[in-house]
Amino acid sequence: MGNALVGPAVPGWTPREAPGRTPMIGRFCRLEPLDGERHAAQLHEANRLDRDGRNMTYLFTEPFETLEAYRKWVDEVSAKDDPLFFAIVDANGRAVGIASFMRIDRNHGVIEIGHLNFSPLLQRTAASTEAIFLMLSRAFDELGYRRCEWKCDSLNAASRAAALRFGFTFEGIFRQAIVYKGRNRDTAWYSIVDSEWPARRAAFERWLAPSNFDAKGQQRERLQALITPGPSSSRAP
Repeated sequence: MGNALVGPAVPGWTPREAPGRTPMIGRFCRLEPLDGERHAAQLHEANRLDRDGRNMTYLFTEPFETLEAYRKWVDEVSAKDDPLFFAIVDANGRAVGIASFMRIDRNHGVIEIGHLNFSPLLQRTAASTEAIFLMLSRAFDELGYRRCEWKCDSLNAASRAAALRFGFTFEGIFRQAIVYKGRNRDTAWYSIVDSEWPARRAAFERWLAPSNFDAKGQQRERLQALITPGPSSSRAP
């Protein structure tokens, strides 16, 4: 190699295991492998509270008009291993959102959290934050992945803000990356890498602790204030 610069060694690296179809259990919610019989009806009802279909704007599907159509879609995607879908079930036992592990690259230890559809019952709740924490913990703590990605339409301001709030670092824009629903998508890329995860985990755990919520369930400290920014976080436009 002569004097060529190379990246640091990764001694003893072996491919990671694929994420399993086992629940992830927290205090505010649990994530269960998506199942049409168990979850489709509750999810469809929760999604119908999104009256104008805004949640589906940046997803690859349109709003489902009937339970039958939604159940068919759930049955199709829940049979796949990548993306691997989970239902987010709140403390009352209601399925109120979905999320998936996707673009799972076991050889290089890279995994993405994507296809998030949080119904109005889940948005802006502690359960929504805990769901992301549980997925990150599975990727890094349980499975030993080196990198977790978050990608979204560059015009999706809510998703981009969420990525930063959850401690992902902005990496740049892939221009004209995808055509979906007959329109262009420039894709914004974010990531957390394994060296950053211990500090991110501590911030999530501090935010999720009972002491961080008052008698009305309102947060005392903001999650983003607890997270030390990554090296490129401030570059997001």
